[in-house]
Amino acid sequence: MKRYVISFISIIAVLLLLFVWSISSGSMESSLSEVIGIIFRQKEQSAMYHIIWDIRFPRILAAIFLGGALSVSGFLLQTFFGNPIAGPYVLGISSGAKLLVALTMIFFLGQGITISSLAIVLAAFVGSLITMGFVLIISMRVQNMSLLVVCGIMVGYICSAITDFCVTFADDSNIVNLHNWSQGSFSGMSWSNVFMIIVLVMIGVCMTFWLSKPISAYQMGEAYARNMGVNVKRLRVMIILLSSLLSAAVTAFAGPISFVGIAVPHLIKSITGTSKPILLIPGCFLGGAVITLFCDGIARTVFAPTEVSISSVTAVFLVPVVIVMMLKKNKI
Repeated sequence: MKRYVISFISIIAVLLLLFVWSISSGSMESSLSEVIGIIFRQKEQSAMYHIIWDIRFPRILAAIFLGGALSVSGFLLQTFFGNPIAGPYVLGISSGAKLLVALTMIFFLGQGITISSLAIVLAAFVGSLITMGFVLIISMRVQNMSLLVVCGIMVGYICSAITDFCVTFADDSNIVNLHNWSQGSFSGMSWSNVFMIIVLVMIGVCMTFWLSKPISAYQMGEAYARNMGVNVKRLRVMIILLSSLLSAAVTAFAGPISFVGIAVPHLIKSITGTSKPILLIPGCFLGGAVITLFCDGIARTVFAPTEVSISSVTAVFLVPVVIVMMLKKNKI
């Protein structure tokens, strides 16, 4: 119990430090006292006030909630497939969502029609479900889980290639701007986006937490779960829907973000020393928020005013984690 408490307090403390760093750093630096004054609306007429409230604050909240959502989605997929390297990005689910969102936006923008955030989320959700369906069909024919991951990567490459073709040859200037989104970015977040993100993510995470007990039984095997009175078929459907919803929310608003869904659940398991879903689910959410906020801060500040793709930064920091995890598992 002591280890759990220390772990969660440490993660929350790091998240708060990253929040302060993110909101005060950028192309225009600001002191902590100035940030505090702006947050409490003491300097509403300054340029920095609009930068913090209209640009940085929504972006930070989006990174926190979407990073947490991506990590919880990865935990669900790893539980569902029983594969430690399963995740929305690796299995191609994020790429499928990206493809349908891009096609939807290209179609509507080409007709001169403005598409709502809800429609984009629905398109991403449908794209996630379609890709998940392909992965499930493959999993029925493939017994080797490593081969399943390879097939998922191939599906992701196909979806990404089609998306890149669509974005590259689009004529409309608004459609061409999809390129940055297709690489993964939290830039351009508005408060209306943030409110929708919070609602969608909290619904998904709270429902996942509500399923923590049956998920715990499912981790022990389907036979054990059935003996414990768990409706395994319904649980599997719920896991698919929730993981698709969470990954769809991330892709719809920020584009595909790599390796957070794979690495963070393993990091949280190592930090807390437990695999209990009732602890891992909130731990994954907080851990995903920390990692994503940190990587987003690096993406927008290191080469400022030029901003690099968030997926590039997460790959640099998290691929070594995945490699070490796989090597340790191989030794076991």
